Amino acid sequence: MFERFTRGARATVKGAAARAERAGAGSVTEEHLLLALLEQEGGRAAFAATALGLHDRRASLEASFAEARRRGGLTRADTDALAGIGIDVGAIVSQVEGVHGEGALDADRRGRRWWSSGHRPFTPGAKTVLENSLRVALGRGDRFIGEEHLLLALTAKPGVVADVLAEHGATYTAVRRALYGSDADGRDGGAAGQGHAQAG
Repeated sequence: MFERFTRGARATVKGAAARAERAGAGSVTEEHLLLALLEQEGGRAAFAATALGLHDRRASLEASFAEARRRGGLTRADTDALAGIGIDVGAIVSQVEGVHGEGALDADRRGRRWWSSGHRPFTPGAKTVLENSLRVALGRGDRFIGEEHLLLALTAKPGVVADVLAEHGATYTAVRRALYGSDADGRDGGAAGQGHAQAG
């Protein structure tokens, strides 16, 4: 599938791996893909990210990801749902960190493995994003997978990255509008639905 990626999409994937390595992460996640994508310049995805204000709010995005890692990868929707049945995730996190130290629930920290080869595997979620980017591209009738398809796939896969993007105004619909205008024919609507179904 990698041969179908444009130069910018390949740079994004390689950048995500490099970002994971610099962070000492045990694997490449959707978060690494998004942050590497935001480093790309000159493509449709960069234009959309600028139009949606994501470049200006990188610090806020990274803070939201750090907070989600602190919560053990729970999205805000998960946290709100648990609060609805009387479970205070913030209190649990505080108690766990009081005993085991800050960031004790960070899944990557718990399962950290150092790779002598320098190569880190992609998490199942990151692999799903890459697969769904192909579905988005095909759904739009595009032969190659570009950064814009990666960005749409990141917004379409339920989880922390889509949650954080939505909090920052970058829902699937908003990103599609920023990329393609009103796009009244909704050519990639079916691909997005497949992405949601596959992510579960």
